[in-house]
Amino acid sequence: MSGLLVPLLALALAFFALLDGWYLLRVPWAVLRARLLQPRVRDLLAEQRLAGRVLPSDLDLLLHMNNARYSREADVARSAHLARGGVLGALRRLGAHTVLAASCARFRRPLRLWEPFEVRTRLLGWDARAFYLEARFVSRRDGFVCAQLRSRLHVSGSSPERVVQHLCGRKVEPPELPEDLRHWITYNEVSSQLLRAESGLGQDIKNQ
Repeated sequence: MSGLLVPLLALALAFFALLDGWYLLRVPWAVLRARLLQPRVRDLLAEQRLAGRVLPSDLDLLLHMNNARYSREADVARSAHLARGGVLGALRRLGAHTVLAASCARFRRPLRLWEPFEVRTRLLGWDARAFYLEARFVSRRDGFVCAQLRSRLHVSGSSPERVVQHLCGRKVEPPELPEDLRHWITYNEVSSQLLRAESGLGQDIKNQ
């Protein structure tokens, strides 16, 4: 048994040194926990909450949670949200998957060391190609919304409408998207057109 200790320690060291180890562990755990240990959320538009706390490894040079950690935590919370709501299961049954096509973040107040917070995730709606989600980072000290992240999840191999219909057993009309989100969608479309023009790509290429 002692002869296995050194190889196991070396393997663990390589896992965390060469790969993004904690991320590769946290996302599957969040999905499994949502599927097996938490009740199913039937309302697609319901807000779901994931608790967190700012750790020393999250800090930047100013001793705030660094910008990259917000995206990381939002990714974990989004995966749990889609699993608990049944969207991941519906995607799997349809042979489809989602890809993060765009995201934006707005920072309102720093989260500091040891500060407890919640990531409050909700599905804002969908269109012909993508789901749109929001993650709010809310301080558990005073309820202040410290940051807001929006994400566009492109559905590959199916469509959001088919995924929702498969999940609900009937056709569901998408909710009206918030005005600020519609402006952001327009910005992404214009940006795609400009980038295609700069690259010399034809207009038949989908938004990239």
